[in-house]
Amino acid sequence: MKKIMGLQCKFFAAAFLSAILCLYVSGCSRTGNTSSAKGKGYDTVVFALMSFNNIPGDVTKVEEAVNKLTEPKIGVDIKLKLYGPANYAQQVSLAMTGGEQLDIFHSLGDFSQIISKGQAHDITDIVDTCAPDAKKVLGEKFIKTGYKDGKLYGLPAYKSYVLQPQFIYRKDIADKLGLDMAGIKNMYDLTPILEKVKAAYPQMNPFAPIEQGNTQIPYSDVDYLTDDMRSPKGVLIGDNTNVENFYNTEEFKKSCVLMREWNQKGLISKDAASSTSIAVELVSGGKAFGFMGSYGYPPDDTAVEISHQTGVEMKSILIGDAPVMATDTVSAITWVISSGSRHPESALKLLNLMYSDPDVLNTILYGIEGEDYVKNTDGTVKYPDGQDASTVPYTAQLSCGILGNQFIQYIMTGTNPESLKIEKEWNENAKISKAFGFMFDNSSVKTEYSSVNNVINQYLPGLRCGSIDPSKGIQEFNKKLEDAGLDKIISEKQKQLDAWLAVNK
Repeated sequence: MKKIMGLQCKFFAAAFLSAILCLYVSGCSRTGNTSSAKGKGYDTVVFALMSFNNIPGDVTKVEEAVNKLTEPKIGVDIKLKLYGPANYAQQVSLAMTGGEQLDIFHSLGDFSQIISKGQAHDITDIVDTCAPDAKKVLGEKFIKTGYKDGKLYGLPAYKSYVLQPQFIYRKDIADKLGLDMAGIKNMYDLTPILEKVKAAYPQMNPFAPIEQGNTQIPYSDVDYLTDDMRSPKGVLIGDNTNVENFYNTEEFKKSCVLMREWNQKGLISKDAASSTSIAVELVSGGKAFGFMGSYGYPPDDTAVEISHQTGVEMKSILIGDAPVMATDTVSAITWVISSGSRHPESALKLLNLMYSDPDVLNTILYGIEGEDYVKNTDGTVKYPDGQDASTVPYTAQLSCGILGNQFIQYIMTGTNPESLKIEKEWNENAKISKAFGFMFDNSSVKTEYSSVNNVINQYLPGLRCGSIDPSKGIQEFNKKLEDAGLDKIISEKQKQLDAWLAVNK
């Protein structure tokens, strides 16, 4: 159970679909102290963070603890704004349009849109002096995802970027049936396994979609070119730099044929495309054997957390190759200085500490030592005796994959420290897309995007779950996509990509 608590942070970070800051740099000029803190003459920077934990009514004590650290280091105070996942983007938008002070916030897969709306401050000329530590932590490899047209607009959170496809399954059933799970290398190897489960448990769905209409079929060598991987509109395959219609590729067609086979054999629920029952619920209720998911940490850690969620002992195995690292892999959570920031240089200095100063970072994440958390002798942390995440005065622990540098954050009791080393290795060794750093601006094809999305929502769940016959459905699907304007989107992507490649070869 203790290990489970330590892993929850990673899981909530991974759903969003997962560095920077240190000592005061004298070369970074101080902005005017028009928003001084408590009369001390320090700039106050408003910092908006999405929290998956309870949002406390008063965070003054945590702010004061952070300020005791930041005042002597960089001469800056913090004002925390914590918002839940459901209203984070809305609250940030309201603050910016309403003229409220907002200095630092982060993207939620919409970094390109933030730039196109003019909401991000250009930090190109101040990053070297105000955020040298963040720049060093990210390195040239990862910081390039924060650039658009040669200007730097954001710093991605430094975390595990590589989401490895994994098949998670019930250990008790696999053991009872003597299933050879070690021999599974790809989705197609699963068919005989699922057939054996169906024969032994005819009332059970051997395979379940992770969410409605999404079977999480892995496509390892695809760059979605800053689109949502669940509904891509123009992609790169392998080392090719020609933008293609993903739904007309042989790999997509082959995967749909597999899902149709599973659907017809009863290996997946007939209503998987429309059912709102998610995989963990079906497994917990004894209605499913396993499911596919993509996670940024090793299979053993995945299995422990899913076991907690389902109440059933689970195991996990890697499926296929790791996906190519693309721009959106890294830029999904990117920290930006608001274009309306009152103190952009001070804000960037504060942001810099999130990547390099464990004391500042972990105070924002965990709160006050002794009240909100306690340290163990091995350096890990836990909640005080008799307390948990829902009862301590303050914690933002489940935002660990969003806030700054995940690799200098405290880890909770039971978490395997070796996992962080593995995740770093995955980051460094991942195959990089030729378009890594490219950011698509869809503003000129917004009408087509809307029309194409409507077609995708109509056909894709059925094709992914096998309820639509691909021999006829794929051709009809692609005709509807063409009519909706997909070709125009692909043409615009190719145009922008070619221009980007001409400068970034």
